[in-house]
Amino acid sequence: MEATLEAVKRSGRGKNEARRLRVEGKVPAVVYGAQKAGDEVAPVAVAVSPKEMMRILHSSSGVNTLITLTVPGESTQKVLVKEFQLDPITQHLLHADFYRVDLTRKVQVKVTVRLHGEPRGVKVQGGVLDFVHREIEVEVLPANIPDSIEVDVSDLGIGDSVHVRDVASNAAWTPISDPDMMIVHVVVIK
Repeated sequence: MEATLEAVKRSGRGKNEARRLRVEGKVPAVVYGAQKAGDEVAPVAVAVSPKEMMRILHSSSGVNTLITLTVPGESTQKVLVKEFQLDPITQHLLHADFYRVDLTRKVQVKVTVRLHGEPRGVKVQGGVLDFVHREIEVEVLPANIPDSIEVDVSDLGIGDSVHVRDVASNAAWTPISDPDMMIVHVVVIK
């Protein structure tokens, strides 16, 4: 998924400046990295709208959303969310870090695994579905980052499992996680 986010450059730094920004309805953020090899890599301090940022973070692709960041006076940049901070009590966004991506170079991201179907081992044999790992780390071009990896579990019986090697048939991405890592399996109730 792609999204557009408006940002404004900020000159002040520090705790007081961040508080003033939040009172004005903005959130401090920093853009890191070079978009192409040889570019200047100086971080740029910006401020973004917390509502728009939370809308992106709560979308189906979440932090893996490719964002077109527009800053007045600069060219538009393709960025990914590197990290963000939430207030532990109110869950309001406090700060965000973005990093510029080169659309021709692969990046490593964690992608959510989504299950669909009802396993035969649960429905007929009385087992329990155990969802062991909910994310897989993959290497992919930024424009091809999947929202999620779909796994059909309807054919699983008791003792059957799905590993990373079983779902790594897509040519758009390659798994970084261990191929023997178990994603889901059906077990007997003890």
